[in-house]
Amino acid sequence: MRTYILRRLAHTVPVLLGAATLVFVALRLIPGDPAVAMAGEKASAAEIEHLREELGLNQPLPVQYALFIERTFTLQLGRSIRTGGDIREELVNAFGPTIELSIAALLIALVIGLPAGILAAIKRRTGVEYFTMVLSLVGISMPVFWIGLMLIYWLGSTAGLFPLSGAVSNNVDIPTVTHFYTLDALLSGDMHAFGDVLWHLVLPAITLSTVTMAIVSRMARSSMLEVLSSEYLVTARAKGLREQSVVFGHALKNALIPVVTVVGLQLGALLSGAVLTETVFGRVGVGRYIVTAISARDYPVVQGTVLIVAAFVVVINLVVDVAYAALDPRIRYT
Repeated sequence: MRTYILRRLAHTVPVLLGAATLVFVALRLIPGDPAVAMAGEKASAAEIEHLREELGLNQPLPVQYALFIERTFTLQLGRSIRTGGDIREELVNAFGPTIELSIAALLIALVIGLPAGILAAIKRRTGVEYFTMVLSLVGISMPVFWIGLMLIYWLGSTAGLFPLSGAVSNNVDIPTVTHFYTLDALLSGDMHAFGDVLWHLVLPAITLSTVTMAIVSRMARSSMLEVLSSEYLVTARAKGLREQSVVFGHALKNALIPVVTVVGLQLGALLSGAVLTETVFGRVGVGRYIVTAISARDYPVVQGTVLIVAAFVVVINLVVDVAYAALDPRIRYT
């Protein structure tokens, strides 16, 4: 197992190099000049050229690419063209709330979607299965931004049950330690602040979880149906085992392997796909951060953000592969 993990980690180098190259080329193909965006429309040609020289944009593309690769693999992401701040610090500030939101959304998707899929498989060809599958189809089909707006209108504006935007109330002060609002509130010992953070997290987490919840539910159902028809379960029933023991003691563990794959892929998608949710709910996060950077042609920020997301996805895939061996003793990595 150790050899396999080391080999997989070694494979991340060409993956990240490929991601770095793609984002470098794609950014240079986008119309617009960062120097013009920074200097403003009224800036003179001399001022723009001076800014281009200061930012290193007047150098040949191969030179820019070589410097970019060197800085990337030495973790020197540089400074933002737009704000002038250190990109590593800005990414830490941005990724904390996004990871927090993604984990909350994933937990909601698992707590609701996984039991719903298993129940649909057990209650096959009944109203329970049809109802569950219709809801999952709706969850996959509905745009995330529309779901967020409807939740804001119904549960926020009309019912007044949840805050409309933001991650914490204006009158609540939480010391920044980990950049995770929930953890920082707990570390400060302020349970009122912790409750306030959770209350702000409910609607965006539900919104972000809908697609993942639907996918997990459908995958759990199909995987459980396949396992329930296996011969070893027929033998278990013939031995007189209760259906509850057959389902949860024998079938569930084998049915979880495809679900683990989907969960790993969806976690990577949640981290990179929270743009709309953060925008609708006015939350600070990596989604809004990278959208603002793209609009400002902030090359270093976009490049650094994409590479961090790519690294997260690679690590998540590795964790999923290791989880296979824990779920199925027949799987061995060498």
